[in-house]
Amino acid sequence: MPSPPLVPEDGPIDLAHLKRMTLDDAGLEREVLTMFVKQAARLAEALAGLPAEALQLAHTLSGSARAVGAFAVAEAAEGVHSAVRHGGEPAQALSALKSAVAEARLEIEALLRS
Repeated sequence: MPSPPLVPEDGPIDLAHLKRMTLDDAGLEREVLTMFVKQAARLAEALAGLPAEALQLAHTLSGSARAVGAFAVAEAAEGVHSAVRHGGEPAQALSALKSAVAEARLEIEALLRS
């Protein structure tokens, strides 16, 4: 599996990374973006309630986000994971996650319309 770039492309989705991960298959790109946008919304909503499985949910979201090149979502999910794991106040991390997911969703929806 290709490694992510050292410095991701600007924007909510690193398209060069996504192309590498999908072997430049446009159909596969659309499929994984469609799945990711649904999963990200579902997991972010679940995390907002800080369920008992918050660590696992944040870890899952971070991994999925990295796979499609949504590095801001991944970082925000890791922030939630860290806050929960270390007993910190997760409100700021959850707010950052909500914003990152919203930005990624808008970008993905625009990509899927094109």
